[in-house]
Amino acid sequence: MKLTIEQTSKIVELNGVPARIWEGHTESGIPVHCYITLVAVRDELDRSQFEKELRWQKAPSAEMGAIPLRMIL
Repeated sequence: MKLTIEQTSKIVELNGVPARIWEGHTESGIPVHCYITLVAVRDELDRSQFEKELRWQKAPSAEMGAIPLRMIL
């Protein structure tokens, strides 16, 4: 499965860990949201463009107002 996701400005706490909400879709168009706690770039690579792109954040959709209880362990 492949996902296309964009980061949002919303950060939530899951099990004591901050996680940014990313929203997107699968290749077949199914909407998804992801709770991402870490994104890393290999040390030997130039991270300047990655960091520039990471600064842009879209507003979360209205459905991201609350975390479904099934997501909390």
